[in-house]
Amino acid sequence: MADAVTSQTIQDTDRKAIMRFTNVSDGSGESAVKKVDVSALSANSSGQACTSVSIAKIWWMTVGMSVKLEFDASTNVLLTHIPSDATGDEYYDSFTGIPNNAGSGVTGDIDLTTVGHSSGDAYHIILEMVKNY
Repeated sequence: MADAVTSQTIQDTDRKAIMRFTNVSDGSGESAVKKVDVSALSANSSGQACTSVSIAKIWWMTVGMSVKLEFDASTNVLLTHIPSDATGDEYYDSFTGIPNNAGSGVTGDIDLTTVGHSSGDAYHIILEMVKNY
């Protein structure tokens, strides 16, 4: 079997993308799963493709497991580690947001890895992102 996961794009405009992710684990977990694929986001009104995103806000709820959000690259770079059994939010929109600082092989995408997952554990994460071109 596999974890029951969903991904939903709530908003995708020239400037901003908001996405929601859920998981109810069967114990198998997720490892470096691409959750934000910048090539799948809409182009801006000038026709430019999105090449990366900066994180403006994060809302989360975890039960049992913790979750690592990572910038995808040859060696992924940790964006943040959301603790287990927690609810919270972080806001980075009073400045430019958290930019993608991944090095070699950077794709602009965001991956997710669950840590300490067991059957019945869950997460709910919402990301508000500023699109870069």
